[in-house]
Amino acid sequence: MSNVSALRRAVVISAASALAISAVMVSGATSASAAVTPKTGGILTFLEHTPRLDHYDPSRIYTGRDLAFMNSFTTRTLVAYNPVPGAAGASLVPDLATNTGIPSNAAKTWKFTLRPGSTFEDGKKITCEDVQYGVSRVFATDVITDGPGYLQVWLDIPKDKDGNSVFKGPYKKDAAGLAAFHKAVSCSADHRTITFNLNKSVADFNYLGTYGVISPVQAKLDTGDKYDLKPQATGPYKIAENSKTQLKLVRNSKWNKASDPVRTPYPDEVIIMFGYDEEVIDQIILGDTIPTAVNFGEPLSTNNDKFFTNSTFKNRRMNNPDPYARYIAFNVKAMPCIEIRQAMYYSRNAKALLDYAGGTTYAGSFATGVISPLLATDYAPTKVVGPGSADFIPEGNIPKAKALMETAKTKCPADYKKATETGIKIDVRQSVALNDTIPIDTAAYARAGIKVVFNPISSGYYPTVMNPDKQSDLSASGWGADWANASTVIPELFATFGGFNLSQNSGDPAYKAFEDGVKQAMLTTDRAKQATMWKALDVEAMKNFWVLPTIFGKAQFVWGSQVAGVFFWVPQGNPAFGKMWVNN
Repeated sequence: MSNVSALRRAVVISAASALAISAVMVSGATSASAAVTPKTGGILTFLEHTPRLDHYDPSRIYTGRDLAFMNSFTTRTLVAYNPVPGAAGASLVPDLATNTGIPSNAAKTWKFTLRPGSTFEDGKKITCEDVQYGVSRVFATDVITDGPGYLQVWLDIPKDKDGNSVFKGPYKKDAAGLAAFHKAVSCSADHRTITFNLNKSVADFNYLGTYGVISPVQAKLDTGDKYDLKPQATGPYKIAENSKTQLKLVRNSKWNKASDPVRTPYPDEVIIMFGYDEEVIDQIILGDTIPTAVNFGEPLSTNNDKFFTNSTFKNRRMNNPDPYARYIAFNVKAMPCIEIRQAMYYSRNAKALLDYAGGTTYAGSFATGVISPLLATDYAPTKVVGPGSADFIPEGNIPKAKALMETAKTKCPADYKKATETGIKIDVRQSVALNDTIPIDTAAYARAGIKVVFNPISSGYYPTVMNPDKQSDLSASGWGADWANASTVIPELFATFGGFNLSQNSGDPAYKAFEDGVKQAMLTTDRAKQATMWKALDVEAMKNFWVLPTIFGKAQFVWGSQVAGVFFWVPQGNPAFGKMWVNN
């Protein structure tokens, strides 16, 4: 998933990786008040600097932090991750379903039976048909945008002459297309069992059941794109207010604890306050002026020492390796000249930026590709970029960058002119840190004669950069595996059938062979052989410079003195928001 904040995204990692995180966790508590019995009541407040979350519609959420938040409070899914600390938090447990899925037909068929007593916020009983309809919405790709694209690829629905699904979603009347969908996603006569028929074996299909793309939606209440403003709740909280200043969640009186084995709602209200300056958020937490507040993002790097070297905050902070590989995606359609893409990598002052962000203590380590080291089975340094590669110099390899630009001058003169005169435009999420990092970047690229222009996006970052008509030349991002297989990394980031290809690389001469390799890897059932293939494809993607890899990240979390029950939740790379409570 994409990552938010330095952009956190939903991630599932193996138990071994979970233990690896626990082993290297530093400077923070895994639980704020583990020995204290949780209390019910109070208002839990999250402070956020952006004007709103990217999405609230379960079908469209695809960032880890927002998934962790909404799935903890408002949205139930077929299965869920166990909200407990440590490696056990990466295990699946039943949620709306009575089990974690029953595969058959060599894992081409999956069945889930809904538990009784689950309802929407209006009291309507959740049926198989509601889940079926929720699934159908993701095929309306002109309306329901930005969510994971696995269902469109995996469900056994015929394709049209252009290779797209014949089913176009519920908003277009097409009896044949709808019939094809209902053959792939069917309901039992008692309205409780949903069956998914896939076009190939997917042994870990049930992990997708943790996402809102497989969650119930009432057809009669679906308002299409506008459903994003106030989706119906199925969890213990519902949206009471969604404005420019706050998202206010209040208790859902129709939620039934007996039907929900996952969630235990503690606060009376949960509020996200939007539009706070990041420095102001840090000062609120440092001064404890709102004791029930949580920084929904991360503290500014300039304030990390204030939190992590002061024992006052020993039970109010966490500093963990996270499962995300950060990168800047090249829009290959806009930047087809590989020499310029390479020159940007080699002229970047990676060390200065890492040092600014807090160095290895707080920021992480230099990336060698897009597969995180925490995805241990599939990770190996590519030796193309980052440590271990022949030409990597943390401060920048300027002679190499200049030589590449000199080649570009004659090989691709129009692109060279754009890079040196017009300027290359880089999409970034609006942040206070930009005031400091833009000069570092501008000066670094200038050493190779490259001019850059930054495009700060204050709201709707991913909906903007994922729109080919709005994306600039480069877009800052980050990614972590959706679950413990790089099949949720390499195809998602670099294949046209993936859900997060910001590189727009299908026109690259190297793409066809790469896609063939991806398809072969996805068909490979021998896990060790498949892992070798993912490692090789990571190498190829780096050789093609479809992204500029930056760091394998770390994440910091801080909160007020009356917030309790905080622990790092491995699968999402975030705190378990639903386990927090107010201790006052």
